[in-house]
Amino acid sequence: MHIRLINPNTSAHMTEAMFQSVRAYAAPGTVLSAVTSAQGPVSIESHFDEAVSVIGVCDEILQGCAEQVDAYILACFGDPGIWAARELTDAPVIGIAQAAFSTAAMLAPRFAVVTSMQRTVIMAHHLLAQYGMASLCCHVGAVDLPVLDLDNGAAVEAIIRHAVQARDQHGAGAIVLGCGGMSHARAEIEAAVEVPVVDGVAAALKLAEMLVMLGLKTGKHGDLAYPLPKTFTGGMSRFSR
Repeated sequence: MHIRLINPNTSAHMTEAMFQSVRAYAAPGTVLSAVTSAQGPVSIESHFDEAVSVIGVCDEILQGCAEQVDAYILACFGDPGIWAARELTDAPVIGIAQAAFSTAAMLAPRFAVVTSMQRTVIMAHHLLAQYGMASLCCHVGAVDLPVLDLDNGAAVEAIIRHAVQARDQHGAGAIVLGCGGMSHARAEIEAAVEVPVVDGVAAALKLAEMLVMLGLKTGKHGDLAYPLPKTFTGGMSRFSR
């Protein structure tokens, strides 16, 4: 099977870091590829960033359809454009936030999320509500560091501090890493916090493999049916059908 990791931001070094962090989890026979969006923001840290990134995500899904990719990982914790992506293909599209929430919910009665920027905390709450997980999350905290600054020791120490606080003060039995840029440090964080720490990128990979192996595809009855053919204008004309 061929699973494709899509980084909705345009930072190729972040794409490579996530790919290297999870490639060892791929099952024998799984081909894992990774692509960086060709257009959009260098990082996604606001509603506006998310909105702008969706066109790049859709472009990558359509390219993957042409290459007969079997499943996709949407590797941004906001899961930007996930419903649009699911409309465009019957292959499973797994967002790393939904994957992480679902996995953590199977490991502990209540989990906490440690994310990047403080302004994205409310966005995480929106996702929890959207996926029906709000009652299972006891806390959402932020280290208040930009996404592109999460790949150093000081950032990992900050994540650990917030995770320990969530465990001790909020009763979290598991921690969800609220950014794909934290993927590389999952094992180190878990060793320090001593509760399960879930990286959504790795969780999404394993869920994608499971769905493909079971022969399950995105349902095309209802609102995830393929988009109706229509004309798009301006720079969007490539989406005309």
